[in-house]
Amino acid sequence: MDLFSPVSLGQLSLANRIVMAPLTRLRSGNDGVPNDLMVEHYVQRASLGMIITEGTFPSNESRAYPGQPGIVTEEQAAGWKKVADAVHARGGRIVMQVMNGGRVSHTAITGTDRIVAPSALAIDGEVRTPEGKLPFPIPHALTTDELATIRDEFVAASVRAIEAGLDGVEVHSANGYLLHEFLSPASNIRDDAFGGSPEKRAAFVIDVTKAVADAVGPGRVGIRISPSHNIQDVLETDADDVAATYGALMDGLAPLGLAYLSILHNEPTGDFVQGLRTRFGGKIIANSGFGTVTTRDEAIELIEASHADAVAIGRMAIANPDLAERWRGEHPENEPNPATFYADGALGYTDYPRLDESVLAGA
Repeated sequence: MDLFSPVSLGQLSLANRIVMAPLTRLRSGNDGVPNDLMVEHYVQRASLGMIITEGTFPSNESRAYPGQPGIVTEEQAAGWKKVADAVHARGGRIVMQVMNGGRVSHTAITGTDRIVAPSALAIDGEVRTPEGKLPFPIPHALTTDELATIRDEFVAASVRAIEAGLDGVEVHSANGYLLHEFLSPASNIRDDAFGGSPEKRAAFVIDVTKAVADAVGPGRVGIRISPSHNIQDVLETDADDVAATYGALMDGLAPLGLAYLSILHNEPTGDFVQGLRTRFGGKIIANSGFGTVTTRDEAIELIEASHADAVAIGRMAIANPDLAERWRGEHPENEPNPATFYADGALGYTDYPRLDESVLAGA
């Protein structure tokens, strides 16, 4: 197998093994409705094996950023349907990442009277809100009963996504957001069935993922994790605890028959990641962009050496809408401009140049 060969991840059939990583881009305005600019952005990248959308909030309370898209209202679902239909018209595949931001937010962003987390522990730092930079607030520690509501929001959002025509959903349990917060002893100090031991800290993530898989079919569901990412005060610095926690998570996920496991880690070929892969027992998407850009050569090696079934690419997919064609033909690449990652409008979003058709034709 090679990077440009087809692969099936559950019910998801990919033309190649280059996957667009979920990328926060904040172009959805105050209403969180995917717009024509977003349609264009995703359609431009339809030749990638699969697109994973930016993190999409399943409830107003779970919104992490101004400009982030949602999948709560009929208008938001209709916006995503336009995106999905356009990507499919170009032969592409698109999966929605469903994301509860947890304590990585502020009521000035959510418009609600609280933000939530496993425990009432605030992030040390400031958050950008429509009112300017403000300290992260102390979150409300979710009660056991409230966890059922959070789970049901993930399920309802996933059902809406499938009904809107997306090919699948990815449960976001990485990068310091709510589900990741449950996994870390630094952000989860609960003493109930969802905190304390590694097994208990993994339990809620398993519950949510199982509920989503039961609702839309496991072959349409993936999950993203980022062990030891140590971001947004979700610290995982004890190697033994990390191994125990993610081992317990894999044991809970393995029987579900999910489409894939996406692992963001700086050593995708190492014993830890490959051990998780074995324990999971299914297809994995490797994402090595842990502060570094994944290169063509690295992506090819990951597949040819059978370290992963597909590779998630972030920044180079931002800068190169036709990345699959560029990499297949070994053509030069555009360089990403980080200054425009979170800007408004088309700048740095839909204006990266494609290869000239004569180049693609070999003229």
